[in-house]
Amino acid sequence: MKKNILSAVFAIVIATAATAGVNPIDGEKKEVNAETSTVTWKGYKFAGSHYGKINLKSGTLLFDGDKLTGGEFLIDMATISVEDLKAGEGKEKLEGHLNSDDFFGVEAHNTSKLIFTTVKATGKNSYEVTGDLTIKGKTAPVSFDVSVYGSKATANLKVDRTVYDIHYGSTNFTDTLKDKAIYDEFDLVVDLQF
Repeated sequence: MKKNILSAVFAIVIATAATAGVNPIDGEKKEVNAETSTVTWKGYKFAGSHYGKINLKSGTLLFDGDKLTGGEFLIDMATISVEDLKAGEGKEKLEGHLNSDDFFGVEAHNTSKLIFTTVKATGKNSYEVTGDLTIKGKTAPVSFDVSVYGSKATANLKVDRTVYDIHYGSTNFTDTLKDKAIYDEFDLVVDLQF
C-alpha cells in the first residue's frame, strides 16, 4: 500500500514537471507560409521614395480559438530587393547599399526578428499589437495594427531606423544633407498567409 502511494506521488511529480511552463491558454500555433506571404518596404527621401520586397524566413501566429494572441517572425535580410528601379537605373547599387553597414549590415546581421509582446482586440478581426523588433542586433518596441481574415493577416508598421543605429542620410545626425536627406521612418506592409 505504502509502495503504491509513493508510486502515485512519484507519477504526479513527473507529470507536473513534464507540463511545467505549458499554459493551455497559449492556444494554437499557425505556421505562416513564407513563400506566399509578402513584406513590402518603402523608404522616403527628400527627393522621392523607393520601395521593394523582403522575404520572411519563418513565422507563426498564435490563436486562442479565432482570437489572435501572439506571433513571432524571422526576416531574411539578405533578400532585400528594390522593385521601383530596373537594372541599369541604380537598382543593384541601391540594393548593395541597403545590404551594407550604412543600412542593414546584412553580412553580420542576416536576419531580423519580430516577437509580439501584447495583443489587444480593437474590433472584429482587428488588433493593436506591440512587439519587440530586432534589427542589426538592436531590439526596440514597435506598435502596429493587424487585421485577420480567415487564413490571411495584414499589418502596417512604421519603423524609425535610427533606433537601430541606421543613421546614414538622417538629418538628425548631420545638417549638411539638404536634398540628399533620407527620412528616418520607413514603412513595412505585411500580407501573411497561414
